[in-house]
Order: sequence, then structure tokens, then C-alpha cells
Amino acid sequence: MRDMLGIHPAWGITAVRIAMGAVLAVAGAKKWAFGIGATSGAFAQWGIPAPSLAGPFIGLLETVGGILLVLGLATRWLGLLFALEFVVATFWVKFRLLGWDPGRLDLMLLSGGILLFLNGPGKAAIDRG
Repeated sequence: MRDMLGIHPAWGITAVRIAMGAVLAVAGAKKWAFGIGATSGAFAQWGIPAPSLAGPFIGLLETVGGILLVLGLATRWLGLLFALEFVVATFWVKFRLLGWDPGRLDLMLLSGGILLFLNGPGKAAIDRG
């Protein structure tokens, strides 16, 4: 299946997967670089349960999961995990505590996670075999 330009629509999913993976890998690496304790502390202030566990988990998920998304490996499961992460980040943290503007990127990452969970990795992915 190709569109009128001769491009397969799955390439659009690929663009979302790679961009989302890059954004998340950098965000996760920053959590480790600035000290995962700072992330856990912020989680505690925001009311995230078990912040001393959630901080390292999210740091690892974003760093490793972001790299795996770029490669197109375990895409559907990572899409689900990121969708769950960003339901919390978008609605519990950003919109509730900070307002619309700080939550816009989180809403897009939530949408990207849902897209990847429902549709898979697109083209040029290890998952495609």
C-alpha cells in the first residue's frame, strides 16, 4: 500500500518511533547525568508513589527504551510502557500541577506510545525482521 506520492504510510510511523526514541533516550540520560536522586526527589514532590523506585525505573526505561525504539526493537511493548508513563506525566503531573503549556510534549509522547503499541514499529526496524 502506497499513498499518491508512492510512499508507504508505515514510514510515518517510523519517523514517530525514531523521534520519540531520540527524545526519550536524551531525557533518560539527563536524569542519570543530573543524578537519579534529583528525579526521585521531584517524583516525591509530585506525589508519585514509591519515588525511590520510580525514579531509577523511569530513568532506565527512557534511556534504554529510547535507544531500543530508535532501533525498532520491542516497539509495541515499549509503546505501551511509554503510554502508561505519559498518562501519569501528562495528567497527574503536568496538567494538574503546571498547566497546559508544560504538558504539550508529554501529550504528544503519550500519543506516540499509543501509536506504536497499536501499529508496531513501521519500517526500518529490527522488529520487522
